Amino acid sequence: MTKSLLCAAALAALAWTASSWAQTVYKSTMPDGRVIYSTEPVHGAKRVETLKPPAESTGVKPVGPADTQKLEQQERQRSKREARQDELQQAEKALRDAEAAQAAGKEPLPGERSGTAGGGSRLSDEYWSRQKSLEAAVTEARKHLDELRASAR
Repeated sequence: MTKSLLCAAALAALAWTASSWAQTVYKSTMPDGRVIYSTEPVHGAKRVETLKPPAESTGVKPVGPADTQKLEQQERQRSKREARQDELQQAEKALRDAEAAQAAGKEPLPGERSGTAGGGSRLSDEYWSRQKSLEAAVTEARKHLDELRASAR
């Protein structure tokens, strides 16, 4: 809301500045035939004409309630797009993090191997449980990202 008010204030200031560019200009013709253009009539001129620039020459339209509403609507749409983009970036990061955690978790942790009678070792149920939870985290992150991408279309 504050951004919207700032935008409206900036537009009002711009319109005010533009109106000062569109000042009245006086064309003063001197007795010797010289023509002088200025913002004030020249004293002693034989003839003075008032020239006003057309409103469209400034390129700035007056700011009214409809313009303010349109600006606010555009600001809301831009904010929604930025929020959607941020959410997509966070989902992409979450997927990368989950995949990195899964890759780093391939090696068994201390205590996740148990010895066998033949002198070898086997991976424990805790290892397989951890692998399953890492895989579930990747699947969930990928699903969330896919849902966000589908809703953005």
